[in-house]
Amino acid sequence: MASSNVNDLLPEALRKEIFHALVDAQDQKMSVSQSLRWVAERYGVSEEQIRQIESEGIDAEWPPL
Repeated sequence: MASSNVNDLLPEALRKEIFHALVDAQDQKMSVSQSLRWVAERYGVSEEQIRQIESEGIDAEWPPL
């Protein structure tokens, strides 16, 4: 079974908030794996969903990029 698309599950405003939190965590010198785990726990989503949001945010050049 294919993993569900995060776009179908979370509103864009929340995905942008999660992306911002991820970028902020990494700006604060948190490693990529630590930041993924921390943001996933904070927002109650999987690390795979965080990776999808990260990819979407980079592709769309969401702030704070």
